[in-house]
Order: sequence, then structure tokens, then C-alpha cells
Amino acid sequence: MTDGDGDSVDSWCRKTPSQTVIEAVAAAEDVSPAELRPPTYESLYAVVDPEALDALFAQRGDGTPRPGGELSFRFCEYEVTIESDGSVSVDESPD
Repeated sequence: MTDGDGDSVDSWCRKTPSQTVIEAVAAAEDVSPAELRPPTYESLYAVVDPEALDALFAQRGDGTPRPGGELSFRFCEYEVTIESDGSVSVDESPD
């Protein structure tokens, strides 16, 4: 097989907000996303419905993006903020 032959897979794939949150908190904890689970860590389901979170930031039914906005919540002792552009910030909670 030579370069350019065969099937190709799009190398850019947008992650869901819930997956991005898991990965960002795992990075802050210096663990793999697979390790970020009970009983050692809080479940994302305990603080937010991941499917609702993904739907909140998903494109509209006609494919157009939703208007700007953000959502913040506490998860695993961090203040997590998701922006409408898909970026996630994870800050240590002051509590």
C-alpha cells in the first residue's frame, strides 16, 4: 500500500463536552481519564447529566451552532467552566 491509497479517517473529531470535562479533570489530577471513576473520584453523573451537558452545547437540529454561553459547576473539588466554543477550564475550588 502506498501513501494516499485506501480508506482515510478524518483526523479531527470534536469531543463531547462531557468527555472534555473528564479529560481536563483527569489531567489536573495527573491520572488517566479511565482512572477518574468511583470510588476514588466523584462520578460526573453525581453533579450533572452528561447527556444533557452534551446536548446543551451541541449544534441545533439544522446544523447551526448555538449562541455563546458558558456553564460552570463543581466536580471533583474543581470549578469547571465550559464555554460555547468547547473550551474547558478547571480551577481549584476555593472551598
